[in-house]
Amino acid sequence: MRKRNIKKQVWLNKSEAELLRKKSRKVGINESTFIRDLILGYEPKEKPDDKFYEYIKELRAIGNNLNQIATKANSIGFINVDKYNEETKKLNKFIIDIKKNFLLKNGV
Repeated sequence: MRKRNIKKQVWLNKSEAELLRKKSRKVGINESTFIRDLILGYEPKEKPDDKFYEYIKELRAIGNNLNQIATKANSIGFINVDKYNEETKKLNKFIIDIKKNFLLKNGV
């Protein structure tokens, strides 16, 4: 059985239909999901650009490196301070880059 079994038909003019199509594409969801999200009080945001996903990939790599350092430190009883400091510097620089590119107005 369908999760949604009540059909609602809505009539739109050409410009409204085009606006709905453009907005749902910007967000990366279909039109019916877009409308349901609005009804539920959720305001969909634009899908991030490819740069955002590159940052996420970089963050995962840094996290993986820190995890490997922690695992090795736990198994042998000491930590490679130089390697750890190198990775934490990468992480701090990365956090600053994210703030500049996604949180601060015009990257300033």
